[in-house]
Amino acid sequence: MVRKNQAPAAPTRRRGLVVGNYCHDVIIRDDVVVAETLGGASSFISAVLDGLEIPADYVSKVGRDFLYAVNHPPITSSTSPTTRFHAHFSSEPRREDRALKRVSSCDPISPSDLPNARFDFGMAVGVGGEIIPQTLEKMLDVCDVVFVDLQALIRVFDPDGGNVQLVGLKESGFFHLLPRIGFLKASSDEAPFLDVEEARKWCCVVVTNGKEGCRLYWKDGEVDVAPFLADQVDPTGAGDSFLGGFVAGLVHGLAVPDAALLGNFFGSLTVGHIGLPKFDSRLLQRIKDEVQRRKVQCIGLHERCNEDFKFTKSLGHEQFLASLGASKLTFPCPIQEYRWDLPSSPDELEQGIDPQCPSHQKYLLDSVYEEQINSVGTKP
Repeated sequence: MVRKNQAPAAPTRRRGLVVGNYCHDVIIRDDVVVAETLGGASSFISAVLDGLEIPADYVSKVGRDFLYAVNHPPITSSTSPTTRFHAHFSSEPRREDRALKRVSSCDPISPSDLPNARFDFGMAVGVGGEIIPQTLEKMLDVCDVVFVDLQALIRVFDPDGGNVQLVGLKESGFFHLLPRIGFLKASSDEAPFLDVEEARKWCCVVVTNGKEGCRLYWKDGEVDVAPFLADQVDPTGAGDSFLGGFVAGLVHGLAVPDAALLGNFFGSLTVGHIGLPKFDSRLLQRIKDEVQRRKVQCIGLHERCNEDFKFTKSLGHEQFLASLGASKLTFPCPIQEYRWDLPSSPDELEQGIDPQCPSHQKYLLDSVYEEQINSVGTKP
């Protein structure tokens, strides 16, 4: 019997794809190790997306030395250790920024590591140089819209000391993919390495600025989005949580400025925790209710939020800001004072963390919203 040739089945469609390695973060103050925690953008983003019940596939790589149980298991490399960062803080008044060093790195994520599926959205959120141009190009092929954290594209690392530095996007090897990116997020420190005026011709650029909130740039305009007050403890992961909240808002049908408000909200929650935050389930339910109400209002205003991205602020934006702020006050996560006698081993650290609220130890880090990272060569 002769079988007729059949066309290959279309790839399965899934909701989201998040690409970026998990990390091991060591936080050092005045040359003393004060915490060791799970890190990497994927871990912070999954805390937000899982909390808001947005399904996604996660592609991360770690070494056999990986310490943590996570909701989305990574690929384990047999040849490379887990990416490890040392974040150095100083109590000296003249040094308010952190010095970030990559002391080990896992394998990069290759196109073949990505699932054979199509996705509604993708997030390229590397922190340690693990995303290569070919992988981003594959994401652009299989995702309807891709959100990119600029740090995934422009970070380079001193081969001797591991110091994190930045290069201009045009020198990064990723610039030719810019016209295919949907949203590009950058911190205010990273924005000078991106030609915002050029980039906004091709995609929406979101520049976060810590306690100042964020600014959205698109081809035809720009708008500032307000911040939320925060009791800052540790700035690590705030930008990742922002991006998770921002994408979650868009997935739920919010206009872009409203989604940016949600991003600012989760960023403000994250700086109040040491390391990876654990969000209160009651707070998450309150946020889901607020988002649903805002979505209904949005549809009632005939804004077609589920079909097109709407970039301008609409009626009710300030009310949404107030509602989110009230939710934060209703379910605050208590923070105890930082102890100088923190255990130094990972086992001791894990045993000492309250699973209900990992921010039980308070850092004395004042006014640190974004890290200062030097450029390679001259500034763009």
